[in-house]
Amino acid sequence: MLNRAELVVGLGLAMAASWAFVAWMTTDMSHPFIRLMMPFSSSWSLATVGAVFLMWSAMMVAMMLPSAAPMILTFDAAERRRAGLDGLTGRTLVFLAAYLTIWVVFSALATAAQWGLQTANLLTPMIVSKSDWLTAGLLVLAGLYQWSPLKQACLRSCRTPMGFMMTEWREGLGGAWRMGLKHGLYCTGCCWALMLLLFVAGAMNPGWIVFLTVLVALEKWPRVPLWSSYALGSVLIVGGLVQAL
Repeated sequence: MLNRAELVVGLGLAMAASWAFVAWMTTDMSHPFIRLMMPFSSSWSLATVGAVFLMWSAMMVAMMLPSAAPMILTFDAAERRRAGLDGLTGRTLVFLAAYLTIWVVFSALATAAQWGLQTANLLTPMIVSKSDWLTAGLLVLAGLYQWSPLKQACLRSCRTPMGFMMTEWREGLGGAWRMGLKHGLYCTGCCWALMLLLFVAGAMNPGWIVFLTVLVALEKWPRVPLWSSYALGSVLIVGGLVQAL
């Protein structure tokens, strides 16, 4: 069994590996495999679909795992206290696997969205919006969603790991799986609209990826006031309207 320090190291290595992949795919664009991730609208193949899906999956792990780490570590600490164990139980791994499964499903949907937008000639091969109206629409959508009750409910759950544990605790491996899925759904409900902004400045833009990752992490940090989420929404709406005009 893994002890607490080994779990932290393992999470750190997973983050480092996913960010290393993101760094590679955004800097070595001449590599044949990376070229598959940047298809033209008429060049999608089964290999392209697989490469694009891998790209989105790696990005979602890199972008979401840092802000999910407090919840994962809180679950592990609660499990150790409950079971009286010094080592990592299988329930923590099941919780993590279920959480990441939700983002893998999101990656599949993002792959389909990219295909649809590129087929409509709205995205460049660098996955950057070619349409002022698409850019404006995504910004306004993300901004309006920041003000929605669903966004705020999901955000509050993500900001309070102990509150989630107290209200959603389930026993057994199946319970850990359901808890991981539920936290993944809350996390997706909190962040899906912001993730669509990758289509605005490019899913191959490392600076934009880092910026959105920091934005998501700050939103989930309990010390950051909740009103900042509304402020961000207002900025996005204004930005979208300016783009439309």
